[in-house]
Amino acid sequence: MQATDATPVRVETAAELDALIDEHDRLLVELFTEGCSACAAMEPVLSVVTKETGVPVALVNPRDDPVLVERFDVRSVPTLVRFEDGEAVGRLADGFVGAERVVEFLR
Repeated sequence: MQATDATPVRVETAAELDALIDEHDRLLVELFTEGCSACAAMEPVLSVVTKETGVPVALVNPRDDPVLVERFDVRSVPTLVRFEDGEAVGRLADGFVGAERVVEFLR
């Protein structure tokens, strides 16, 4: 599974997420839930961010794999987690944010 174009990739398990993290030097992960309107509104924003920055995006519903809720200490959605060289180096849990703010978060 590759996250190489501007379309965010849906990831359903911790193992799939770990494979993406290992595959990419930089990765942005959006933790979301079904029915979350702010989360749904983020998807086109994240496509724009990927086009602008080249950083791939993975969409993860922590309810698909409960291990992810604990691993990322998910308290609200959407939550964005920035990975660099396999390590989580940033977290943004401010609800819906625009592309400019996400690009700034990736710097």
